[in-house]
Amino acid sequence: MDTAASGISPMGKQNFMARGPQNLVALPAVMDLDALDNVRDGLLAAIEHGPVTVSAAAVERVSTNALLMLISAAETARRNTFGFAIEGVSTPMLAAIERLGLGEHFAPMLKR
Repeated sequence: MDTAASGISPMGKQNFMARGPQNLVALPAVMDLDALDNVRDGLLAAIEHGPVTVSAAAVERVSTNALLMLISAAETARRNTFGFAIEGVSTPMLAAIERLGLGEHFAPMLKR
């Protein structure tokens, strides 16, 4: 089984979910350094297949590095001429984006 597509890490821990032809990637509740590798791999796999929609509704805690990774993923999608959108952004994630002054970078990709 392809663990990246299933959202299950090699250790059996569910970290994110990437599914279907619409390339939906659901972020985990905790987007910290431990989650970054698995989420990055899921985002890269999704971007290879076309436009990506990221669901951020479950995010309760997010690190600065995770936010920067999302900006980078959006840029990679743009370079590949694919859309990249983040939907259902949780209040804690919106607060982190604003607190870090990243609102201008996220504005084009946020679906509210």
